[in-house]
Amino acid sequence: MLQLDPSEVSEVIESGGVIAYPTEAVFGLGCDPDNDKAIEKLLKLKKRPWQKGLILVASDFAQLAPYLDETQLTQKQLEFAASKWPGPFTFIMPIRADISKLLCGSFNSLAVRVSSHPGIQKICKQLGKPLVSTSANLTGEEPAMSVAEVIEQFGNTIAAVVSGELGSEAKPSTIIDAISGKVLR
Repeated sequence: MLQLDPSEVSEVIESGGVIAYPTEAVFGLGCDPDNDKAIEKLLKLKKRPWQKGLILVASDFAQLAPYLDETQLTQKQLEFAASKWPGPFTFIMPIRADISKLLCGSFNSLAVRVSSHPGIQKICKQLGKPLVSTSANLTGEEPAMSVAEVIEQFGNTIAAVVSGELGSEAKPSTIIDAISGKVLR
């Protein structure tokens, strides 16, 4: 398994690889959101049912917009999300009809976040699009908090681990329904 700097990982992602990387609170697993084979690989590694859906993290809202149906959101709802970003807030937003079911699962919405983590910012800027994100753990296990824990849970089954430190958040992001404003986690 490769250990790479955030600036070196875009080629791995673009070629369909699954990576582990530090986020604001825990290590995450990620891949190209436009590559169904990569998403299937990520779900299989994590042993996560596709129906649960995944999160997209981005360096800015413009990277998320192609996946979302903004016509279902008011200007006030969009401004509220923008006021929380970048940061540890994930919003559930309506999706466009052509989005892969592997991303949204059995829902008509998608969890999205503009990350403040410098490593994620760098990766997404290099890719020019968001990154699929889910905690780096086998379903039901505790999320990995270090490269060593990622290796312990996944061995060489992932293409690369991104070097870097976790952010300062003690817990995963707050999840908010963008339409209702209800805090879900």
